[in-house]
Amino acid sequence: MNNLALYLAAVVIWGSTWLAITFQLGVVPPEVSVVYRFALAAVMLLGWCRWRGLPLRFSVPEHAWMALQGFFLFGLNYVFVYLAEGLVSSGLVAVVFSLIVFFNQIGARWLFGTVLRPTAMIGALLGIAGVGLLFWPDLRHAADGASSAGLWLALGGALSASLGNLAAERNSRRELPVMQVTGFGMLYGTVFVAVYALVLGRPFVFDGSAAYVLSLFYLALFGSVLAFVAFLTLLERIGAGRAGYVAVAIPLVALLLSTLFEGLRWQPEMIAGLILCLAGNVLVLRRTG
Repeated sequence: MNNLALYLAAVVIWGSTWLAITFQLGVVPPEVSVVYRFALAAVMLLGWCRWRGLPLRFSVPEHAWMALQGFFLFGLNYVFVYLAEGLVSSGLVAVVFSLIVFFNQIGARWLFGTVLRPTAMIGALLGIAGVGLLFWPDLRHAADGASSAGLWLALGGALSASLGNLAAERNSRRELPVMQVTGFGMLYGTVFVAVYALVLGRPFVFDGSAAYVLSLFYLALFGSVLAFVAFLTLLERIGAGRAGYVAVAIPLVALLLSTLFEGLRWQPEMIAGLILCLAGNVLVLRRTG
């Protein structure tokens, strides 16, 4: 797959997971659903690697870096986001989370000496402004009652995801294979979230309904295995700074799906946000600048 196909795959799949996650809410605690999701994803991915005969033996230091990537990207990141969405609107979380495009670019500059491209920085600004406008109706109603704790948790989620992206870039620079690293990272992330859920006393129950099981399978196979492999392969090719822009494009897809399936009505400011997001995509993903 070329870079554009990888980018679109990650954006479209993750944009659709917002809708799929709604079928996970109810019987099973959110943290436990995350454990089920990434445990199933890890089994799928590592099982596929085993079936293809890909090497699964790595040194202790390599496992340590895979665990670090898993801790930040598949563990702490999701814990922060779920906690944040319990306190503030998902739109506000999406706006704060879109700051990952800056965190990735600054982190890549600091850790790897990656050049900060002016057009990419301008594109990031346009994208974040666009996300803000896309969720403006939601943000306008949430502004007065917004919890500062929720905002800090959302910021923690963005920072954690960015650190996971940077750990992934470090691993790719050491030529560790994306498939195996992602599988082991998901396994380590699953262990972290499982321990977190146990400490909180969350019951490990299961919902046997078709809606829950099918959405869980979709989130594991498409939302975790395929989307993360596409994204991390893209990150390996173009770096964490530019690949992180998926965080800006994902809410756009989620809102388009909400329009189709939930009857969302677009306001003028949302259309302006769509234009800004598309302009930001062009600037961030272009080859030069």
